[in-house]
Amino acid sequence: MTKIPVDSLIFTFPDSWKVCKYDEWAFYRHQFSKMSPGIKAVDLLAIESQVIWLIEAKDYRQHPRTKTIDLADEVVQKVLYTLASMLPAKINASNTSESHFATEVLRGQQLRVVLHLEQPVKTSKLFPRAIDPSKVQLKLRSLIKPIDPHPKVVESTQMQGLQWTVTEL
Repeated sequence: MTKIPVDSLIFTFPDSWKVCKYDEWAFYRHQFSKMSPGIKAVDLLAIESQVIWLIEAKDYRQHPRTKTIDLADEVVQKVLYTLASMLPAKINASNTSESHFATEVLRGQQLRVVLHLEQPVKTSKLFPRAIDPSKVQLKLRSLIKPIDPHPKVVESTQMQGLQWTVTEL
């Protein structure tokens, strides 16, 4: 099993998957993100056969969301920038493993988008969850339909049949 920490979460993938923390790539940090202010990236890229998974993780259990941008809009921006960086990374990344991973992403036959969203458990009607996952998923679906007509918004207790697990660090 491949274990990858993202903030306070540990993502565990089957051994057959190729997984990387894209937002830590040297190409992204030192080249691509310097092109323009506001360029962002998804947390993880995963490859399962010919399926490319773009995974963004958000954990609001300790600290509530304070950004003014809508969560779905933020995820869409990260997905678009990440996808836009793959061809330049394949050609120009100085790190060969990053270049090879980008090449494999570009060979993919299907794109999938997942927002892993952890938030405090709903305790009462007076204090509901701050973010409604179904509303985020609906908005994501409408915004990125050409990329993934069925994006997922999941949490560690409701993984919706995904082949990886997520636990607390």
